[in-house]
Amino acid sequence: MAVAILFAGPVCWSVAGQCQETPNNFSNKTRMVPAPVEPAPFAITRPRRDSVSSVKFENADHLPQQDRLLIANAESTITELAGSAGLGIGESGWDYQEIACPSFPNHIFLRYSRDKGRGDISMFSASIPRNGAGKIRVVPILKRSYSLFSPAPINAMTISAFDHIRTEEGQFANDDWLGNALCYAALAGARPEIVPAGSWPTRESPIPSLSAALKIQFNAKGREVITFVDSAARPHAMEWTMTFTREGRLIKATHRPAELMRAKPVAETSATVRGSRIP
Repeated sequence: MAVAILFAGPVCWSVAGQCQETPNNFSNKTRMVPAPVEPAPFAITRPRRDSVSSVKFENADHLPQQDRLLIANAESTITELAGSAGLGIGESGWDYQEIACPSFPNHIFLRYSRDKGRGDISMFSASIPRNGAGKIRVVPILKRSYSLFSPAPINAMTISAFDHIRTEEGQFANDDWLGNALCYAALAGARPEIVPAGSWPTRESPIPSLSAALKIQFNAKGREVITFVDSAARPHAMEWTMTFTREGRLIKATHRPAELMRAKPVAETSATVRGSRIP
């Protein structure tokens, strides 16, 4: 099911002033104002390489030959890693799709799944570096409809794998904050998509909405928090929150039920960025 982006609220972030206070004219003390700090790892002033932050799922028979060769070469390693995680990869009925993430051009992401009916679904994600500068990784999601550890969206293993992937990707991974968030959700088991501007829901084809925001914390740690609501999630909409350090490391991820919002696709160039100074 498709998802639209609904951005709300004004841009309330200032690079130059950062909400500086005006010194009291009657005070003999000199107030030292710190120099402005450029937000990191995601800066809204950096030009984006792609006009749409989205992820798509492509069936194996639609993949280009080059991707098929890389997947074939990685197959034995993926099987070994998935087998070590107890995912039953040796059993029949497994299939995979490619998770196309524009924010990570140097990686191939795959979603492996086996559906044997209600209550018996197994699933995991795999990451393959395109340029050989990195490792093949597996992210467990479900084994027979149960999480192997804690749920994949908040699992420390999922967060660690994503951090390694971002490091392997290099600066490209910082070009699109929403693209990072959607790709993380896809690797953790969701299927978030974005509806092109101008699309509207109909009675036959309702379109759930998606809201997103980047919150910049202007404090000593300078962390950035990405939140978005995936209304395509079933049985109810889910709110995702990811906290990044200035060095680009994901340190926390949460995943909780959210209220379903009214579908309303908006222009692709819209954005919500909130800034706050934390003591």
